[in-house]
Amino acid sequence: MLETEFWRDWQAWLNQPMLATLTLLLIIAFVSYLVLRLGLRLLVGRIVDWSSHGRGHWRHYAAHVARHTSRLLLAVLALQIALFVVELDTVWEQRVSHLWFLVLAFQFGLWVDAALNLWKENTLQSEAGRDNQLTVTMVSLMFRTGLWAVVLLSVLANLGVNITAFVASLGIGGIAIALAVQALLGDLFASASIGIDKPFKVGHFIVFGDIAGTIEYIGLKTTRIRSLSGEQVLISNTRLLQQTIHNYNRMHERRVVFNVSLSFRTSLEKVREVPELVRQVVESVENTRFDRAHLRFFDDYALKYEIVYYVLSSDFTLYMDIQQAINFGLLAEFQQRDIKFAMPVRSIEFLDEVPLERSVGGQQVQQQTARS
Repeated sequence: MLETEFWRDWQAWLNQPMLATLTLLLIIAFVSYLVLRLGLRLLVGRIVDWSSHGRGHWRHYAAHVARHTSRLLLAVLALQIALFVVELDTVWEQRVSHLWFLVLAFQFGLWVDAALNLWKENTLQSEAGRDNQLTVTMVSLMFRTGLWAVVLLSVLANLGVNITAFVASLGIGGIAIALAVQALLGDLFASASIGIDKPFKVGHFIVFGDIAGTIEYIGLKTTRIRSLSGEQVLISNTRLLQQTIHNYNRMHERRVVFNVSLSFRTSLEKVREVPELVRQVVESVENTRFDRAHLRFFDDYALKYEIVYYVLSSDFTLYMDIQQAINFGLLAEFQQRDIKFAMPVRSIEFLDEVPLERSVGGQQVQQQTARS
């Protein structure tokens, strides 16, 4: 008797329209899920193959992000397809729509997080990234924290939670913290800027203001520089980036300009020979490229030549050796041709028969003077 009643109740429950609707919904969702999985697998394979034949970094990012597509998102997509075919009650549709937003927000966070993680790995593998590992890690952590905070707030807002007061509290607290540590945050972002923009790196020789030295360490707050005189100079990253920095390690060749002053007593023929003579002397020295030599102007006591050449290296010691060799060569050539360098001199001339007046007995008498 009990078994008969149980069987009748079971048959009545199976004959409900709602059960048939749910069964049909699950079947359509399952088939849609399998189709979407197959399509995603083919798409990811195509993107990976496409990225392996390309040189653009964005191809590798696309392939890496595509691999992080969640299966849960595919399940929700399949459920949405089934809901498009099968109609449910309004309450069920609203619940499923909330689930759709939650999964989509979570998937978006996964995609962006995967891209940030790939950027961090690629940067740390580069030479500049190895010199700024802490900075790159901190920047990646900041962006990922902000990303998941936005995802969390979006999910809470979609679920009906009033986040206005919460966001306002976070904003006020954030402003208070930022004002308290604004100097530290400024140096932190300056350090991130150095790590991303790479104006210099450890081992580079830089000059700014009256400081010249080699970069020893780039930290989150300060940069340490070993000056030419031997002491270590510490400067905040914010202040350092506000300077005009000369990075000599990125100078492939050095342009040199110097002047030669010859006496006005040099003959015109020898004056015309000087540019060609200078060219021969400069070209005779290795690691140089001659540019020009011109008689530029007449000074008060000298004929001024301007000479320009290039040292094919950024080594300062090599530049000084080359300039010294050129100076020795010019001295030897000028001495051989009896060409004199200019010396600052003054010439005083006494004019003949300049009348001078003197008073004799109340009368003006002119006196002639002779040149001595």
